[in-house]
Amino acid sequence: MLSTTNKKRMRAAVAQLVEHSPTDLKMFKRSKPPAPPSPKLLHADWRQIPSWEKDDYLQYINNYEPDQKEVEHLRILLHGPSNAGKSSFINSVETALRGRMTGQALVGVGNDSFTSKYQMHKIQKRKPGNFYPFVFNDIMGLEKDNKGINVDDIKEAMKGHVKDGYAFNPHSSFSSEDLQHYNKSPTVNDQTHVLVCVVSASTLSIMSPEVIDKMKVVRLAAKDLGIPQMAIVTKIDEACPEVQSNLRNVYRSKFVKNQIDKLSVSLGIPLNCIFPVKNYHKEICRDDDIEKLILMALKQMIDFGEDFVNNCTEKAI
Repeated sequence: MLSTTNKKRMRAAVAQLVEHSPTDLKMFKRSKPPAPPSPKLLHADWRQIPSWEKDDYLQYINNYEPDQKEVEHLRILLHGPSNAGKSSFINSVETALRGRMTGQALVGVGNDSFTSKYQMHKIQKRKPGNFYPFVFNDIMGLEKDNKGINVDDIKEAMKGHVKDGYAFNPHSSFSSEDLQHYNKSPTVNDQTHVLVCVVSASTLSIMSPEVIDKMKVVRLAAKDLGIPQMAIVTKIDEACPEVQSNLRNVYRSKFVKNQIDKLSVSLGIPLNCIFPVKNYHKEICRDDDIEKLILMALKQMIDFGEDFVNNCTEKAI
């Protein structure tokens, strides 16, 4: 039997326990482990990618030289809706290759196209006056309601008729009568060797049917010219929270995969020719994960362009 003293102690302990609020009782409960990341947007890797690291891509690109000596550089033409990230992609490539933040291609903020002229961008290789053997051509973005670049202007650029510095006019197509900017006899160096469609993952689902139709026309024109084509999907971090938290989730994100599937169906571009990327935008320091995705896409552009130039040379023989 309990002694009188022990009984009193037990009654006091029970009374104290009853007086505890639910909040106070939390200290007696075992804490739960943190919840794992939401599985709704993540699943098994949907694309096998090379085991290369960023330095492997850099070495490949640094060692690249065109097989055809008459080709001074590969010409990569970027096109797509306004504010998709065309100029930012050029800056991101240059940042990755030069090892510091750069901003050669001017970038705007907003929905209207900031690029107004046909501009060729070279990337310096190690020292001034020495450049990588590929260039980017940046153009005005495609828009609806007779705004943005004319589709016919893109066709002329692909053929090599448009000279650097031409100012695009949304209300008037490029003309051979523009003697200052019309290249009457384009060489293989003037022609486009790779056509790259640039689309934002954050706006792909609401892209205007009119803009999609314009991109289809450009794609068919490039097909007739035999120009290889690919696409990059930008702003994947803005569109997908899981990718924003960790860029390495890009090939596990169901959302990113769905966006790439949608673009492939809309434009007819094969899935293995579409690359998700994140451009430098708000960052002031370099990031290996960003640059690996950028360089992976760039390697494909170089390979496609090299094959196209070699095929053109063989046919000319």
